[in-house]
Amino acid sequence: MRLRCNRVGVTFSSSHGPVNALEDVDFETREGEFVSIIGPSGCGKTTLLRAIAGLLPGVQGSVERIPGSRDTSDRSLLVFQENSLFPWMTVMDNATFGLAMQGVPRAEREERARELLSRFGLKGRERAWPHQLSVGMKQRVAVIRCFLSDPALLLMDEPFGALDALTRIRLQQELLSLWEQNHKTVIFITHDVDEAILLSDRVMVMSPAPGRLIAQYPIRFERPRDSSIVLSPEFVRLKQELHSRLGVVLRQAAAVV
Repeated sequence: MRLRCNRVGVTFSSSHGPVNALEDVDFETREGEFVSIIGPSGCGKTTLLRAIAGLLPGVQGSVERIPGSRDTSDRSLLVFQENSLFPWMTVMDNATFGLAMQGVPRAEREERARELLSRFGLKGRERAWPHQLSVGMKQRVAVIRCFLSDPALLLMDEPFGALDALTRIRLQQELLSLWEQNHKTVIFITHDVDEAILLSDRVMVMSPAPGRLIAQYPIRFERPRDSSIVLSPEFVRLKQELHSRLGVVLRQAAAVV
């Protein structure tokens, strides 16, 4: 799928009057592109993701989904920072929930899930309940559920933001491995510049509210990738450039205030 946002804007009502959260957001993805969006807190990253997902009323502009050559549906799925598992369902039932909603028989959906659960270190936990899992394990189940559901567009809102550093690195590698298999179109929100560079084909920078896209950086590291690229001179140079751009954005916002 290709995603095209044309002059997307979002305005919320508040006790102090209208709040302009997003303004004239324009971008288009390639089919199967992994795009990360970074920016200061409160700049509208999550609002943009929810607008793309169709979860907000009264969105200005347009969000267009253009089917790709490999798409079997126009579905999109949203993964939040906080785990979104159903507490009354087992790991297996949570992981296969999307398949169940599509009418896939239980035996088939469990067969499709077992390999991914094993790869993600969850073998033997299939009948566990969410409260018996660590935060990292819960996020693994949420990511597995999304890929098993086979959406055309995957929207990820800081899915690893609440994890410790080692768990985060492991899940980044697992996400890269899954993405390499099917090249879903992904819009990924993060505050972590290293994570954005490691995962993405392109990194976009947003300004403080009203959120606008103010810069785009193509990521030219070859795929498949692993975390060893973070030590390369090109990675360090790009990281410094992104941090510098974010610093300018924050100073401009402070000057306005």
